Amino acid sequence: MKRTGVIIALALGVLSQSVAAKTLNVVTSFSILGDITQQVGGEHVKVTTLVGPDGDPHTFEPSPKDSAALSKADVVVVNGLGLEGWLDRLVKASGFKGTLVVASAGVKTHTLNEDGKTVTDPHAWNSAANGALYAQNILAGLVEADPQDKTALEASARPYIAQLTTLDNWARSRFSTIPQAKRQVLTSHDAFGYFSRAYGVTFMAPQGLSSESEASAAQVAEIINQIKADGVKTWFIENQLDPRLVKQIARATGAQPGGELYPEALSAKGGVADTYVKAFRHNVNTLAKGME
Repeated sequence: MKRTGVIIALALGVLSQSVAAKTLNVVTSFSILGDITQQVGGEHVKVTTLVGPDGDPHTFEPSPKDSAALSKADVVVVNGLGLEGWLDRLVKASGFKGTLVVASAGVKTHTLNEDGKTVTDPHAWNSAANGALYAQNILAGLVEADPQDKTALEASARPYIAQLTTLDNWARSRFSTIPQAKRQVLTSHDAFGYFSRAYGVTFMAPQGLSSESEASAAQVAEIINQIKADGVKTWFIENQLDPRLVKQIARATGAQPGGELYPEALSAKGGVADTYVKAFRHNVNTLAKGME
């Protein structure tokens, strides 16, 4: 009887461990959220990302394969703030019944006026402080879906959240030594509003918040005149966008190329910006070097 009792106890212990070691099937809308979710969830998540490296989350067109991925998901992580205009229809079509995490929940948002309309800027992750908030929201969503693994998920997430807070402080320090007059650059579209407010950098862009927007000839002429008046010296391309318009403006103003930025999409695996932390650090260093 004693031996039987020991065997039963061991069997129950193994069973409880297998139950606790649940792997959540998580779908994220785009590559930056995919990496943050992987860093937060660690071995407790299997992450599928809809808009992959170098992809544009504004113009993405879902496929039946994407709908099938959502139908099998335990958790779906989205940015919100109007970034993924295609996602609501996809979620409804897929029949998804799991936990929906809006990573930007609680962010102090800001708005812009575009064509007479007030539009919320969705690019909140370009402040590392907001990135830490994203990670906290994702952690909460994973715990909601898998409460048994709460302790393990928190152990995985807390060091990463602390790393993002340190990254935010480093970025502030990195730009603090550069005179404010030099902290002006030209990019393709308005993806750096939160970055601008957090780190005191002025961005000029011919396209609006969405890469789908098109600048008129009058708007292009206006930004060329502004760049000349303000003495903006450097322009940057964005990995997910066609660089032709920003190059055209640069030629008209004499601004010099400063490199490639990753504001909305990571680079392919093995690239210089294949994680959120690496992309953010790369953007800060590339911008700062272009101003110095």
